[in-house]
Amino acid sequence: MLIDILQIALGFIVGGVLGFFISRKLMMKYLKKNPPINEEMIKTLMSGMGRTPTQKQVNQMMKQMQKYM
Repeated sequence: MLIDILQIALGFIVGGVLGFFISRKLMMKYLKKNPPINEEMIKTLMSGMGRTPTQKQVNQMMKQMQKYM
């Protein structure tokens, strides 16, 4: 009885750990393939605020975004 409960608990723990690492790997792969923001989005955002962005400003924004990812 006690061994059965321990086996079930161990199964849940192992499944949770494996599920976490597999989903993390898949999410990192997805974000690398489809980044959440790119240079065109930054240019559109800045021009929408009434600024004409230079390439230097866009590069600075991209570095800031990558720093926090």
